[in-house]
Amino acid sequence: MSHRPRKRFGQNFLHDPIVIRKIVDAIDPQPGDHLVEIGPGQAALTIPLLERVGRMEAIEIDRDLVPVVQERCAPYGELSLHNVDALKFDFRSLKTDDRALRVVGNLPYNISTPILFHLLQSREVIADMHFMLQKEVVERMAAGPGSKIYGRLSVMLQAWCEVTRLFDIGPGAFNPPPKVDSSIVRLVPRPDEEVAIDDPEGFAKLVRLAFAQRRKTLRNNLKPLMDGEQISALGIDPGVRPETLSVADFKLLAAGL
Repeated sequence: MSHRPRKRFGQNFLHDPIVIRKIVDAIDPQPGDHLVEIGPGQAALTIPLLERVGRMEAIEIDRDLVPVVQERCAPYGELSLHNVDALKFDFRSLKTDDRALRVVGNLPYNISTPILFHLLQSREVIADMHFMLQKEVVERMAAGPGSKIYGRLSVMLQAWCEVTRLFDIGPGAFNPPPKVDSSIVRLVPRPDEEVAIDDPEGFAKLVRLAFAQRRKTLRNNLKPLMDGEQISALGIDPGVRPETLSVADFKLLAAGL
């Protein structure tokens, strides 16, 4: 069975065996792990993962790929394949025992950020996540304060997860080759006591407003929520730009709402 990559699903299929082995080694799947793959594609990564764990689950939106993946994976273990949209799927429904989920995937570039935010809503059932994403996106995810690429994505992900950029992958590892480089990133959800955010929706709104206009000061961007005096009372200069603040600073601001 073969399958032509579809643009509307952002499909770029991994085929380089050296890269595949490097990714599997980075994930380091163990027998009995509750592995969940988003977008198995043509099963290039699914097969070696399945060989390691014996049984796993996968989420695939393209119904034409379902029989391809099932046929290719059949000799290697038990694959439970869900033909659904990962953006609408409740990942908490997969946790049926005491094992936390280990989520992996080659995420389509056009919906990578929405999927990451969607997964944050199920972080309490997730042990870790390993994703292949556009290199530029991973750089933003892992960026620190003061960087030109540090922004909403950096703060939101680092507030909830430990973010580690692992290694880069060139376009030649895929079919068809994308026009950008990719990177592998590891995200490990932080325990609630370390996150220490009482109002997640309030925190998200504050971060979104703070970075709405990067060239403006914190005082200007946060006007709908708090004034300069309130910001100063928290020990933060209202005249600075948002990209100079640490994740801890944003948590402090959110707690002061």
